[in-house]
Amino acid sequence: MKIFSILIALSIFSASMAQIEKGTMLIKNGTVLTVTKGTLEGTDVLVKDGKISQIGKGIAAPAGAKVIDATGLYVMPGIIDAHSHVGIDAINEGSNAITPEVRTGDAINPFQIAIYRALAGGCTTSHALHGSANSIGGESETIKHRYGTFEANDLKMEDAPRTIKFALGENPTSHGRRNNETPTSRMGVEFVIRQAFAQAKEYGESWEAYNKNKSVKGFRGAAPAYSARLETLNDIIKGKIIVHCHSYRADEINMLLKVCKDYGIKKLVFQHVNEGFKVAPELAAAGAMASVFSDWWQYKLEVYYSTAYNAAILTRNGVVTSINSDSGDLIRHLYHEAGKTQKYGALTDDEALSLITINPAKQLGVENRIGSLELGKDGDIAIFKNHPLSIYGVPQYSIVDGIVRFDRAKDAADMRLMPDPKETFDVTTLQENGHSHDNCMQGTEEMSEKLFGFSKN
Repeated sequence: MKIFSILIALSIFSASMAQIEKGTMLIKNGTVLTVTKGTLEGTDVLVKDGKISQIGKGIAAPAGAKVIDATGLYVMPGIIDAHSHVGIDAINEGSNAITPEVRTGDAINPFQIAIYRALAGGCTTSHALHGSANSIGGESETIKHRYGTFEANDLKMEDAPRTIKFALGENPTSHGRRNNETPTSRMGVEFVIRQAFAQAKEYGESWEAYNKNKSVKGFRGAAPAYSARLETLNDIIKGKIIVHCHSYRADEINMLLKVCKDYGIKKLVFQHVNEGFKVAPELAAAGAMASVFSDWWQYKLEVYYSTAYNAAILTRNGVVTSINSDSGDLIRHLYHEAGKTQKYGALTDDEALSLITINPAKQLGVENRIGSLELGKDGDIAIFKNHPLSIYGVPQYSIVDGIVRFDRAKDAADMRLMPDPKETFDVTTLQENGHSHDNCMQGTEEMSEKLFGFSKN
């Protein structure tokens, strides 16, 4: 009966995976920005069954293949956002300071219009992160923007490594505080993280001892009590999960570097990292990566001090750096955000484009699949009129697995706008109080009012 159930589950999984469309297309005569292997003028890219099979000149289109004439256009890898909340409606599980047992992948919404809007900006993959109300939040999901599917699982990038969200600073101590529970200070954040890892290590050791001894003749010990929370934390210690940590200040960044060193955790990406330029050598030495804003700060006290040179300084110090959006709007303009690093830091075209392609792919552990135009990689491609780093760059097509998911010229206008263009509203009510610059704390105010009768503001 157990084997029968497994076979049914496998057949359901296989059926779901079979529904993911993989296309064959030829993109002809474009300026191909490979990112990792230079710029190729007047070059063709052939995608066959969702994978890049040829890059060169004069490639013949296979029978039935879609053909896009990219003469005068720029062809680049699909843009990747390493910090986004696009595709998920439930952002925070704020019931505890430590909630690694929850997963954003269980709540993907394939109908969310923000996915299509991201495609309109050339973004084909994003990281659906848990919010930052917790010192240790939930597991997160790398999603492909396969807009048009009705199946939530179709958005999940197959075989992408597991990731999880941590948070330091004001969010888990103030904005996301749960009725005066710990942590309420920066040192409290370190304590609850260390405590959680200590418990997970002990839990893992108890299971290792049990599994070792249960085969011994005469052993009658009981198995340790199962804990989804401690299982996930133990997998972090074992290197099975990439940590993505919300952070701003240099002191708290150093703190988590030390905690992770103590527990042998090497897969670490700092998010926001506004003061990363202060500790760039330390980040590089630890092998930690950084996903930053281009020029966004001073929206709350702990983000008072930063610089638009942050991404360039981190890059020059050997830190694998990306630029992210943390916004359903800014995700459409990541190519503009990357372009700012040429003014603030004089990065080359390939270095600037790496910030939104191959580098975020490395941070998500999927650089073997996406992030550059190379043979064998997924056919995730963005095609621009004018150079994407130019202020005049305009996305024309966004392609996922060889399927056109955004076509500027042919898509219906009603796919682009949800609001009524004739609607009137009072502009004086637009100003909001509190932490409203991004989606990281979405839902925490309503949760606090419901559970505890007070507002985070």
